[in-house]
Amino acid sequence: LTAALQSLIGDEAVAYYPAWATLPHERLSPRSDTVGRRLEVLRRLAGNSDLPAPRIVVAPVRSVLQPQVKGLGSLRPIRLVVGEEIDLTDLAAALVAAAYTRVDLVERRGEFAVRGGIVDVFPPTEEHPLRVDFFGDTVEEVHYFSVADQRSSDVALSGITATPCRELLLTEDVRNRAAALADRHPELIEMLDKIAQGHQVDGMEALSPVLVDGMELL
Repeated sequence: LTAALQSLIGDEAVAYYPAWATLPHERLSPRSDTVGRRLEVLRRLAGNSDLPAPRIVVAPVRSVLQPQVKGLGSLRPIRLVVGEEIDLTDLAAALVAAAYTRVDLVERRGEFAVRGGIVDVFPPTEEHPLRVDFFGDTVEEVHYFSVADQRSSDVALSGITATPCRELLLTEDVRNRAAALADRHPELIEMLDKIAQGHQVDGMEALSPVLVDGMELL
């Protein structure tokens, strides 16, 4: 349906808003690529994207009926542009806050690695990970690279957009609420303690209604 509508009125005029592949009560988190696609649509609808708002949104009934964290359209992706400056420590902290996992070798979406003046990151909306070369604090070059042999491509890019990997981010407020709830819900103490300590937990999105200020429908 999405492709048929795009052929009639243009690709940018139609957006697909996917549903989670998991049920809200399951101890499983939605895939990061699903989250990335959903957040991009919400940013477009809220006017926070480089792309215009779609004229038509195609959404499965589950994505329409499932409550989601309020204000997701205001979440800003991390943008790196060749020639601009950013402190590597600040960049790493921003990626962690956006639910990226720091690893030694990037292989999956939602991972990043820092090695000297090189930052590898795999945004959830990309088909391949990206390698950012720094000269000091200046973004010097950006290339895609292969997961199989870790070799960079020859095609240089002008920058990178790293979308958050989760719809529930571990802000200070979320962590404090998890700590307060842990004493009252011993059956969830293992999950809540990890969240309170700032650790991503599979399935933590099921606790969103009690960890954030509000939920809303698409």
